[in-house]
Amino acid sequence: MGIIAHDLGIDLGTSNTQVYEKKKGIVVSEPTIMVLDADNTRKVKAVGGDAKIMLGRTTEGIMAVRPMNEGVITEFDMTKLLLEFFIHRAIGSSYLIRPRIFVSYPCSISAIERRALWEVTMAAGARQVLLAEKPFVSALGCGLPVYEPTGCMVVDIGGGTTDVAVISLGGIVISNSIRVGGVKMDEAIINFIKREFNIQIGDRTAEEVKLDLGAALPLRNVRRARIRGRDLVTTLPQTTEITSAQIYEAIREPCLAILDAIKRVLERTPPELAADVMHNGIYLTGGGSLLYGLDQMIATELDIPVLLAKEPMQCAADGLGNVIENYELLESLGRTSFLKTI
Repeated sequence: MGIIAHDLGIDLGTSNTQVYEKKKGIVVSEPTIMVLDADNTRKVKAVGGDAKIMLGRTTEGIMAVRPMNEGVITEFDMTKLLLEFFIHRAIGSSYLIRPRIFVSYPCSISAIERRALWEVTMAAGARQVLLAEKPFVSALGCGLPVYEPTGCMVVDIGGGTTDVAVISLGGIVISNSIRVGGVKMDEAIINFIKREFNIQIGDRTAEEVKLDLGAALPLRNVRRARIRGRDLVTTLPQTTEITSAQIYEAIREPCLAILDAIKRVLERTPPELAADVMHNGIYLTGGGSLLYGLDQMIATELDIPVLLAKEPMQCAADGLGNVIENYELLESLGRTSFLKTI
């Protein structure tokens, strides 16, 4: 029996990470969070979903860490630990040949930040690292004809960034990336509630409010929810009622920033490709695209059809999987120029 060489695709996001293994599909899908021993940061207490449950509830001596911020690595050693954990979760720790790993990255990151992503993945146990821009692999994951002479537009809204790209003939023609995504919406909700009610809430509560009441358009039937936080005057626990109309106002600014990023790409798109986009529509991917009414808001403002991907949260991982499963064929056809290394 021959020695098995593993190929993995990793979509390492600010909020969530997914790992695709060749011939198996997505084998890891977890929040990009760790809980560590404060005195020994190599001692991992919890990772992913188990760590997220502990956010805001950690005791003295342990700390919660998000090693990614706005699509880039902010804690190299922590990111290495996280990747090691996810790689071992995917293929076990007893592999004889280190895996070849394909990693997606936002368009906005600098050459230095891209090199850090390559280095941390190598340090986590890869034998080779190939990098791909996230909107391209997201388009692949949507099943779009990225190698054909037609224009496809993808808007990938993640936790830390939004990538907008027009793709044709196997490459990105025009792109724009802003460091606005789901996390900025959560922060906007936290700041709104602090300003309007003098109540401090945590990240988890803000995300829950966004999922429950958040919308990019005003809702006809106003929804209400009660939230708990800490009164900033008395410092005591406090409960208050908020409405979907208030949350709409709270997250309006990040929604408009995403719309503006799309407009900027359309303004720079060559006429023939712009006509293709008008005909084919704009595809939304990433977890942030699930915000209620966002697709409708963009379609109304731009007068262009907007389509939400079938599985928006896993489009990038599925696209990396498409590359992994067909790598030899793509290489023989000269269709791997979108892959980068250092």
